[in-house]
Amino acid sequence: MVSVKSLISAGAAVLLSTAAYAADLGAPPPPMQYQPAPVSQSGWYLRGDIGIGMNNMNTSDLVFEQNPLNSSNFAINHASMADTDFIGGGIGYELNNWLRFDATAEYRARTQVNAFGQYTFGGGTFGDQYQGYLKSVVLLANGYVDLGTWWCLTPYVGAGIGGAYNTMADLTDIGIGTSGAGIGRNSASWSPAWAVYAGMTYNVSDTFKVDFSYRYLNYGSITDTIDCIGGCNPDSYEWKNLTSNDFMVGFRWLLAPPAPVLPISTRG
Repeated sequence: MVSVKSLISAGAAVLLSTAAYAADLGAPPPPMQYQPAPVSQSGWYLRGDIGIGMNNMNTSDLVFEQNPLNSSNFAINHASMADTDFIGGGIGYELNNWLRFDATAEYRARTQVNAFGQYTFGGGTFGDQYQGYLKSVVLLANGYVDLGTWWCLTPYVGAGIGGAYNTMADLTDIGIGTSGAGIGRNSASWSPAWAVYAGMTYNVSDTFKVDFSYRYLNYGSITDTIDCIGGCNPDSYEWKNLTSNDFMVGFRWLLAPPAPVLPISTRG
C-alpha cells in the first residue's frame, strides 16, 4: 500500500519539475497582487483639555464710565486679575495628516479681580477699593497645521475664533476715607473671542494622542454697574481687552484609526 508520505513526496516532485519546465520555456510567473487594507473614511475625534490661564490685566484695561449726572476727577490707579483654571472639550475632524479642525467649549473658573481708584473733593483725597470675580464660557472654532512627525512627536500651530460669555460676579466697592460703599449687578454678556496656538503632540497610539500647547486667548470684555448703598447715580466699569497666556494639556481620541494602504505590485 502506498503511504501518505509517499504521495506527498511524489506531488512535490511533480510541482518542482513543472516549475522548472515553465522556467525553461521563459514563461514569467504570475504577479503577486496585494489588496489594499480598507481605509477609514472617518477622521473624527473627540478631545478634552485642562489648563491654567495667566491673565493679563493692566490699569488701562479697566475703564471708569462715569454717570453723566456725576462730576468727579475719579481715576483708576491699579487693576489686576488672578490666574484661573479651565476645563474644556470638543469634537474635531482630521482632514489629512497635516490639517485638522475642531470646535471647543471651555469653562474658565471664577478668578478674583481687584482695582483701586482715587479722587479729590473739598481739598481731600479719597479712594475706592474694588473686588469681584470673573468667570467665562469660551466657544471657539479652531484650525491646526501639523508640521510633520519625528519619533512620535508632532509640532503644530493653530488659530481659533468664536465668542465668550463673561460674567462679573459679587463686585463690591468699599470707600476709603468715606463711609460710601456699593455692590455690582452681576452683569453678563457675550464678546468676540480669538486665539492662537503653538504646541507639540505625542502620538501614544494610532487612536490616542496627547497635546502640550501654549495659547494666547483674547476673550473680549465685561461691563458692570455699581449701585451705591444708600442711593446715588450709579457709575459703570468696563474690564476690556481680557487676555490670557494659557498652558494646556489636551487628550484626543480618534473615533476610527487610520488604516495603512499597502501598494499593489505590478508586473515589470
